[in-house]
Amino acid sequence: MKGYYISRNYKSLFNAAGKAKTDCENILSEMGFKNLGFKQSSIPSSARGTIKNFFGISLALIRLPFKSTLCTQYPLNKFRKYVLFGAKLKRCKIITIVHDVRYLKGRTSSAEKELKKIISSDAIIVHNQAMKKWFLDQNVQIPIIVLGIFDYLSNQGLPEQNNTKNGEKPFEIVYAGGFGEGKNSYIYDLDTLEKNEFKMNLYGLGFDYEKLNVAKDKSILSYKGAFPSDVVAYKIEGSFGLVWDGISTEECSGQYGQYLKYNNPHKTSLYLLCGLPVIVWDKAAISTFVLENGIGITISNLKDLSDTLEKLSEKEYNKMKTNVNHVRKKIISGGYLSDAVHQAMQNM
Repeated sequence: MKGYYISRNYKSLFNAAGKAKTDCENILSEMGFKNLGFKQSSIPSSARGTIKNFFGISLALIRLPFKSTLCTQYPLNKFRKYVLFGAKLKRCKIITIVHDVRYLKGRTSSAEKELKKIISSDAIIVHNQAMKKWFLDQNVQIPIIVLGIFDYLSNQGLPEQNNTKNGEKPFEIVYAGGFGEGKNSYIYDLDTLEKNEFKMNLYGLGFDYEKLNVAKDKSILSYKGAFPSDVVAYKIEGSFGLVWDGISTEECSGQYGQYLKYNNPHKTSLYLLCGLPVIVWDKAAISTFVLENGIGITISNLKDLSDTLEKLSEKEYNKMKTNVNHVRKKIISGGYLSDAVHQAMQNM
């Protein structure tokens, strides 16, 4: 497929944002898109990274052929306008892969301003049908392609550490993510649920045993450490992956929790890659994909989790595992983005 993209520097490959965007670049390369900028890098210094990005993007815009197709990713922080200006000057077609909508995340107060940055494109690729509906409700006229779920690449092959688990109880629930204020502070409240007959294996930066509501030896929480995004998939062990953000066990509340109504959390793809069925909030946008593919369960309140898991038979669990195996083969090969980009090019 003939097309171009501009690689850039990513400050950290520990986090989901960096992993998702570098994977998109690598998938585009596998599809035959050519990188016009500098080689992908991960310089942690903001100043050095910004300078490298500026010169890499400038070189790319000089190299960009007239009337070609350029695939971009949003957000691009400081350089989005610059890239669009150069591409339009050369009358190029532009595809934009949308990773985050800051307005929906509560990071900006103007939907109109953000929309201008995103839809100055010939087609956009969004997470799911809920996000597509939001763009349609804003009267966006360009083609809007639904991704379905983010891919999660690895050159080490599919993780095997969870392949032999067959629904043994109590279930081990995995949560992977940063443990910052507001994003998942509910984690520390899981010990206080009236019924919590499951174990929690936690992975990520910032977990603090001092915040536990019970003695450490009585807690269902077990912190396993933090690992880079290309390593963590081979460390995670459990029965299910939990997709739940916010400050409450009763619903996904707060800024991060409500964003689940529109976005596809990258941790969902990580869990599936690890061979884990997922547990998701029933109002989360990703719940539709989970139910349609039979790869997990949905709940409205974490207080119901123990009862839901207790009723789950070994046969039902193993069926989910089989379905997960089909999906993760596509995730590790970049199949979801590849399909979306092909569709975008056909619709422009």
